Amino acid sequence: MLALLKFIAILAASVFAGAALYINLVEHPARMRLDTKSAAMEWAPSYARATWMQAPLAGLSLVAGIGASLIGGAIGWALAAVLIGAVIPFTLVGIMPTNRAILAPGRDLASAETRALLERWARLHAVRTALSLAATILYLCLALES
Repeated sequence: MLALLKFIAILAASVFAGAALYINLVEHPARMRLDTKSAAMEWAPSYARATWMQAPLAGLSLVAGIGASLIGGAIGWALAAVLIGAVIPFTLVGIMPTNRAILAPGRDLASAETRALLERWARLHAVRTALSLAATILYLCLALES
């Protein structure tokens, strides 16, 4: 059971981190080469789809990492779990206001304010990327020690 929990924690964190890194390094920079209205229109469905992938991955890695720590894994498994789990409250508290502002009904999608919000969103999303990469690296280091 311990090996399974460790595997799930690593896999979920790794997939999350890979997707987050792709968004920051590839998808969002490409999106921002578009005019602001097109960028905002592309961002909205992309954000909605990514939510359904990334939130469960973060939650799954959190639960599996905590579980691994509780049934015999080192305390480091709990620390890595907290790192990946931190993306959930960070998203709700730190990123959600920006998301809501971008999606606000009546927003002028071509405005400079919308462009600034999309740029802010990328910086905030980079925090999620960093947290998930840190969790993945810690999980992998712990797995290699075992």
